[in-house]
This record gives sequence, structure tokens and C-alpha cells, in this order.
Amino acid sequence: MIKRLTVSDILLIAINLIPVWGVWFRDWDPKQMFIVYCCETIIIGLINVLKMIMVALAKKQAVEISDTNLPKGIGGSIFIILFFIVHYGFFITVQLNIFLGVSGFADTGTSLNILPKIPALLHPEAKLMLLIFTAGYTIQTIFEFVIKGEYKTIPMMRLMFEPYLRIFVQQFVVIIGSIFLMFGAGKLFVLVYAGCIIAFSFLDFKRLIKLEELKQRLKKRDE
Repeated sequence: MIKRLTVSDILLIAINLIPVWGVWFRDWDPKQMFIVYCCETIIIGLINVLKMIMVALAKKQAVEISDTNLPKGIGGSIFIILFFIVHYGFFITVQLNIFLGVSGFADTGTSLNILPKIPALLHPEAKLMLLIFTAGYTIQTIFEFVIKGEYKTIPMMRLMFEPYLRIFVQQFVVIIGSIFLMFGAGKLFVLVYAGCIIAFSFLDFKRLIKLEELKQRLKKRDE
């Protein structure tokens, strides 16, 4: 489903073109951009936690799903937030270990303490890109989530699941990218990754989740 791009969407598309420019014309290390793309997952997760906290404080309820066994009120929201942190955190930790190991960027083995090691692995341009990505997602959240008042109406469970669709696409592209890196085609990896992310920026992930919610409600009603 194609969506109409907002100003913040266009900003993030422009940001994704910066690594292409850096790798192709400024001799940036493609492996550094690879780890930046991996860490982008962390940025999205952290911002989503802040959004969930904002929703919990604004609505003071857990979720608008009739068959949930979660307690209503702030207690249910806290449980959902903690569950997201644990589940999402474990997910990205495992993914980082796999991607960094396959790409040969770092000998991470099977340890789960890769996150504290990342700052030492980053070059200045990679740290700059992480700051730029953070700023871009923050601006998008302010304009699309706060100013438009979405935090007042969005169900907590929908918000919890929103990052996973995009992250699934992102991580799939990163897996393909790690293969490019293994064969020394770093520049091609950055170009393909940025192109895929920009293409998927036109997909309306939120609408897909809403349609799935509607399908589930109709299914329960028919039962």
C-alpha cells in the first residue's frame, strides 16, 4: 500500500542518501555504515519506548482489545512497555551478533553483551550518522506523533507492534548486505540498502497493521 510522503518522510529519505554519498565519494568505510544501519534498529526501538510511555500517560489505559487479560489502567501499559523492551532488546541483540559476525566486522561469537562494545567499533563518521538518524527519527516523531496528536488515539498494542514490520524489512536487507560485504562489494551494499529503504518508505506500514487489526476483529465477531 503506497502512502503519501510527509515532510519528515522526505527528510529520512534524504538522510539515507548521506551514507551513499560518503561511501562512494568520501571513502567512508562501508562496514562502518553497515553497523550504523544495524544500530538504526536500536534507535527506532528507543524512540518507540518513549512513544509508548507518552501514550500510557495520556490515555492511562492498556489497550482497546476486548479479549486481553491485561489489567486496565497504567498497570497494563507498564507491562506492555516492559515486555516490548525485553522482547525487542533480545531480538536486536541476537541480530547484531549474527550480522556483525557474518560481515566479519567484529568477532562477537555468541555473547549477548555486544551493545556496550559498539561505541568502540565506530569511526567518527559512523557516530555522526547515528546522531543524524536519531535527529531524523526524533523530528518525525514530533511532527507525526506529537503535534498531530496521534499519541492520544493510537492503541498501545498497535504501537508496540509498529516497529517490527519495518525492522523485518530492514533486517532482511541487512542480511543481503552482509553477503555483499563478505565478497568485498561494500559500495554496492550501501547503494542497494539505501535504495531498498527508500522504496519501502513509500509503504504504509501503519495502514497494514490497522487492516490486520480489523481482520482480527471481524474474525472474532464471526466466531
